[in-house]
Parts: sequence; C-alpha cells; structure tokens
Amino acid sequence: MKMYKTQMEAAKKRIATIEMKKAAVTENITEQKLMDLIAKGEAVLPRNIRHENISPRAIGSVLRTKINVNLGASRDCRNYEMELNKVQHATLMGADAIMDLSTFGDTRAFRRRLSAECSALLGTVPIYDALVYYNKSLKDITPEEWLDIARIHAEDGMDFITVHAGMNKATAKRFKQNRSRITNIVSRGGSLMFSWMEMTGEENPFFEYYEQLLEICREYDVTLSLGDACRPGSIHDASDATQIEELIVLGELAKRAWERDVQVMIEGPGHMPMDQIEANMKLQKTLCHGAPFYVLGPLVTDVAPGYDHITSAIGGALAAWHGASFLCYVTPAEHLRLPTLEDMKEGIVAAKIAAHAADIAKGIPNASDWDDNMSKARQALDWEKMFSIALEPEKPRRYREESQPEEKDTCSMCGNMCAMRNMNLILNGETVTGK
Repeated sequence: MKMYKTQMEAAKKRIATIEMKKAAVTENITEQKLMDLIAKGEAVLPRNIRHENISPRAIGSVLRTKINVNLGASRDCRNYEMELNKVQHATLMGADAIMDLSTFGDTRAFRRRLSAECSALLGTVPIYDALVYYNKSLKDITPEEWLDIARIHAEDGMDFITVHAGMNKATAKRFKQNRSRITNIVSRGGSLMFSWMEMTGEENPFFEYYEQLLEICREYDVTLSLGDACRPGSIHDASDATQIEELIVLGELAKRAWERDVQVMIEGPGHMPMDQIEANMKLQKTLCHGAPFYVLGPLVTDVAPGYDHITSAIGGALAAWHGASFLCYVTPAEHLRLPTLEDMKEGIVAAKIAAHAADIAKGIPNASDWDDNMSKARQALDWEKMFSIALEPEKPRRYREESQPEEKDTCSMCGNMCAMRNMNLILNGETVTGK
C-alpha cells in the first residue's frame, strides 16, 4: 500500500518517489535536497496520478528555470490536429510544460489525448472550459459546477491547474475603489470570475470553497497554480494596491494548501517596468513564503506588438534571475491572434534564451558549460559543432547556407579578416595577410 497521497506528503515523510529520483538526476542535485525543497513548498513536482506518460520535472527558484507553452483551439481557430502538431514540436524543442487553453469543441477529448501522449507537464485553466462544458451563460454557472469543472480536469490527468482563488470580494472591492488602472483586469479567467461575482453577488467559489478544491487536488495529486486575476496588463498598472492585495491572499492560500500536502505555484505579473521586477520577485518570495513563482513575461514595454516575445524575454530573464522559477512563453502573436506553429517556435526560443541566461546569472551548476562548449566550437571554426550545440540549430544552419563565404573557415561578414581565424593562424606561427 502506498504510504502517501501526494509528492509533498511523500517529501515530508522522507520518501523519495520515482519522480523525485528522476527529477533530482535531471537537476544534478541529491534526492534529499529535492525532498527538502518540496516539503517546504519551495519547489513543486507536478504529477497527476493519471498522467502516466510523464517525464518528471521539478520547479523551484534554485533549480533550472522551466518554460511553459500555451496553446489550444478557439472558436475562430478550431483545428485540434494543428494544436497537437504544436504540442509535438514544443516537446521536441524542450518545452517543460504545455498548457491547454482550449475554449471550443471537444476539449475533454483533447485533454485526454494529451495525457495519454504528451510527456511534458500538463496544465489547464478550468474556468475557461466551464463555458464550453456547461454550454450556458456565465451567470448561470453554480458554485458546485465551478468546483466540478476543476475535478473534471483533475480526472483527465492535468498535472497543474490555474485557479483564480485570490480575487475574493475584498480584492474586487479594492479594484472597484481604485479605478486608476488603464487596463482594468486583463486575466481572462480573472475577468470571467469578476464578472460572475458581479452578476451573482456571490463570493468567488474557489475562495469560499477552497477546502473542497484542496480535496480534489489531494485526491489526484494536482499542483495548484494560484492565478493572479489582478495582474497588471500594462506597465502603468504594475505594483498597484490591487495586485499586491491579491498577492497577500495568494500567500495565505498557499499555506492552507501546504497544510493539506497540496503543492502550490503562485502566478505573477504580466507587464512591468524593468526597475520594478527585482522588488516584485522579492516581495512575492516574502508574501508567499518561498512558493515557486510562475510569471507571464513580464513584458517590459507595451509598444511592441508583433515583437512581444522579445519584450517578455527581457522581463523573464530578469524575473528568473531574481527568483521566478517558471516562465510562461510569449509569442510574437501576443495580443494579436492565436499563435501559429512558427509563432510558437519563436516564443519557445525566446523563453529558453531568457531561462538559460537567468540560470547562468543565478549560478545553476554547469549552466555555463553549454556556453563554454559553443565558444570552443567558435574558436575552432567548427561550424557543424556550433549547429549541433545551438539552442535552435535550424536557423543558424540556414543562415550559413544562404551566404557561403569564399574561404570556408570564415563567414561572409568577416572573410579573411575573421578574428578567430587570424588568431589561430598567428598563434600557430603562420602568416596573417588579411586579404
């Protein structure tokens, strides 16, 4: 008989699960160290008991920074085969997690297929699915049905679910009293829950019936990703009273979850000036007692539609350096459309660059070995080695092929003036002509 219900309970009992053993090897740390982090809530190891085809990954600020890829069908883009194609490519490109945000069609069949076929961590936002599943007006969904949709996602094998439990009536009142925001509530799930609360006059059911939600998570060992309904959607709105008040509530909810051995992540800001990121990461760590921070970006400027994979990579690198554990990728299509396969690829590369840059800065063991190997290949002018080491080899290989130099050991920009080539020659006692 298994002596634990969740990974957190096992860690508290000093039981090294199969998943912990595999994740510890990946992170190059001891099982004991990983157990300590999970037991204290400073790391999570999402693993729904029904997601059998999983490659375990641990998420925490002292571990390698992980990235998440959002995808899913919508009423306007309803091709589930295309979304499955994205899943396959995202996994091959090294995405640590996939979040299905589908809002149209047979969402449950898609989730179950993901659970059966995908080895990445799987996440969803049940609030989105409620309107599809119940097929009725938002105001007519009952508190029981909100909880039931969370259970359905747990039954379908989702390793973590985003639940906007921190925006209670008090937080909503704070928002309405301080209408200084430009972009109001930009969280899709947060706006739906706020609207439901306004139309029904009832308390947020995920807050009011939080204990029942924890029971569901404990039964299936689902990690709670406590959503930031009041995250800033513009740099103007960053770090305001509404955002911070919700963060305080999320910290209280995290402690209640840990008492039930339920793992927790805290979701963080979407848009934020660079000079506020470090302070926000430290504030989250304090208010939420070291729980892993899962951030969307943050985007450091609002004026670059079509290039928000860049604005988010800048913010994501800073956030992860200062304590964020998990980066939600942002694509060039952010704010504009459902991402295509190419948009997704660009978003993944940008997020992986941010994550790796942060890992170097925060001193993750052996993180910079990758960079050293690339530098050695460059010094040796070993182009094939460079391509094989590259974070994404397809683009650099294509660039090389599209502009072949006269001298094969150079590139078409520097030619015979190549510093690497000439230093190799002169240090070997050969002549440098520069011609």
